Amino acid sequence: MNSALMMERGTTTMPGMSTGSMTGTSGMPASMNMMMVPRCTIRMEKCEGGMTMKCTSDDKMAVAMMQNLCTMLAGSMCSCCMMMNGMMACCCNLTMAICKCETMDDGVCITCTSGDKACGEMIQACCDCCSSMMKAGCTCCIMMGNMPICCGC
Repeated sequence: MNSALMMERGTTTMPGMSTGSMTGTSGMPASMNMMMVPRCTIRMEKCEGGMTMKCTSDDKMAVAMMQNLCTMLAGSMCSCCMMMNGMMACCCNLTMAICKCETMDDGVCITCTSGDKACGEMIQACCDCCSSMMKAGCTCCIMMGNMPICCGC
């Protein structure tokens, strides 16, 4: 799959952070725990009471993987990590939002909203922040339940 990104699945919750390479007292390096993260095109837009994130791709394998990950992780917390040169520059944890994932023919649409006016404004501020950072050159990694489901810009 050409449209995938390798990411470490350590015990940490954020990409770019490391748990170290040694485990226990044996002195043997831990085995790599990697997964393929689908690359996609991410569009973020404000909506009534929150935001929508559309993750699309032309690669059918990447689309199927995104859709399966969203189905498995439905109902868990959604977050957006903005990466620059492999380092996390910003992370928006949408703890104040109810996020639902819908499948589309070419990807997924994640809608994060809140009935509370102040929380809706916070979600829209996260949308503005992430959109600005992607325009400036950052890569966005969207996660559900601390599991990356897609990366792109």
